Amino acid sequence: MEKSRDESKPCEPLVRSLERLQEELQAPTMNNMKCRLEMIAKQQGMGFHFTESTCYLTADFFYLEVLLLPSGEVQEVKVALQGEHPAPSRSLLHLLRSNNFSDFSMRLGELFAQYNIPGDNKTKSKMLKSLQCLWKDLQQISDMPNEPKCFEAQMGLINNGRVGFLMAEKQDYPPSLYFYSSPNDCLKNSELSFEELQEFKPAVQAARATIGVSDLTRKLQMTSLISEAPQLDTQSCPAVAAFSEVSNEMLPTCFLLRLKTPIPVLFHIVERVGQITGVTIPDCDLQWAPLPKLLMKASASAKSPSEPLDGQEIFTVVFPEGGMHTYVLPDSSWDIPTQRATLLASVPFTQPAHVSAVLELLRHQCAFNTLLRSCLTQSASPASVCDLHFEVRPEYTTSISVTFRQPHIDRLAVLLVNIPNARQITCQLFGGGLYDLSTAILDEYISIVLTRCMSIPVAVRALYIRLEKTTSCPITAVAENDRLSPVMDTDGQSPAASQSTAMPEHDGVPGSVCGAVSVSKSELHPEMSASMPDDLHPFVPVAPMANCQS
Repeated sequence: MEKSRDESKPCEPLVRSLERLQEELQAPTMNNMKCRLEMIAKQQGMGFHFTESTCYLTADFFYLEVLLLPSGEVQEVKVALQGEHPAPSRSLLHLLRSNNFSDFSMRLGELFAQYNIPGDNKTKSKMLKSLQCLWKDLQQISDMPNEPKCFEAQMGLINNGRVGFLMAEKQDYPPSLYFYSSPNDCLKNSELSFEELQEFKPAVQAARATIGVSDLTRKLQMTSLISEAPQLDTQSCPAVAAFSEVSNEMLPTCFLLRLKTPIPVLFHIVERVGQITGVTIPDCDLQWAPLPKLLMKASASAKSPSEPLDGQEIFTVVFPEGGMHTYVLPDSSWDIPTQRATLLASVPFTQPAHVSAVLELLRHQCAFNTLLRSCLTQSASPASVCDLHFEVRPEYTTSISVTFRQPHIDRLAVLLVNIPNARQITCQLFGGGLYDLSTAILDEYISIVLTRCMSIPVAVRALYIRLEKTTSCPITAVAENDRLSPVMDTDGQSPAASQSTAMPEHDGVPGSVCGAVSVSKSELHPEMSASMPDDLHPFVPVAPMANCQS
């Protein structure tokens, strides 16, 4: 206590001791509650003062009023933004009444970060005005009728809306953009309420538009850039006015799209974001690593131990209805320049027109991450024996390959998965030893399965069941009908582009002709089969496979 310290910061050992004492003091007295609120305010860098029965937690552009009863219980919580009347906050009131001080402190910190604008008072006021104009434009983009596809459902707007699902600003909650959720999460949480969506952090990617400091002065809007009757550009986004046509200011700042949960992002996505916004993300703020390593660190399941094999991690996936897969992602294949990734926490930009394009890139990366993460899930109690092993390698920045042993024969097959954008997945099966009707139909089938479930283990399980039911043809016939197996692309071109060789005839029959087999929903994962239409593919042939060298 005698050591000199920064008076603007609370003494951390003292704060921890006081917190512990407050936790032990269960009786809700007036003094106890005042002390607790004062500690929370100081931890967030806010001011604190009180009258007889009201506590005030203050910042530059907003403040909280907490009204207390004589017993110390919280009667009401109000939030007021600069120049506005205080409005009641039911969510903050609930947190305090339930003594959930940790979540209350976190919510208060989010509000403080949103309005913690740097600079002198005059500059701060200009920055806040510019930020409010940006919010107005984003709201206008969100309110526009959607393109021919109708995305009225909340989860549909999250994945397809121009700015995702925009949660309008409230005094106790800053405006938020919810922009990606995997298909399984959409099915489980299609009708979340406002409060539920706020707390649904693990499965729904969200961001907030705020403002941050910059070494350079930039021209920012001081009025709306979108007209009351906006015109659409070639990308079906509203056209924005040029800065020279509207009121603007040169300010030492830029807007920030601050992600609630940092996203592992590949190097080429970071570069593309900078090209769209015209603001380079400083490389000194980024730490690079192979994408699977970052996904493992970010995933809660990474806490479960995995088995090492010659320096490699073996990931075990156990299906609820029985069966087990193991997946290996070779370090040497993923530790390459095209698979360098970093955790992206915020994206700087200067106008609302950038937001839609940036969100689309982030959705693309989230879809890629979702597929890869499905192989990294570590089951708590794996089965004792597993004879289905898979190897996952990158083929290009937007494609991966899954190699496995075919059923009944000692040959490998390769499933090439290409993800050109967040809503489209195409698959091609390569290998030798099986005889089937149409490669294109099976490729389409497994593409639909993977798009619906966004899980590689679930999709390859359905594929493996189909392959087990097929009848293999003589090896001599197969040799003539083999498709080339994909190889690692070294010249930057998609491997699929060099593998579209025509199938030769065999005994007068085109190489694409053979028998078909029926598809049943029972072959799919239970969570996925519930959403799969009964008429997906009544008959699905299995693709001709090519000799695949390991």
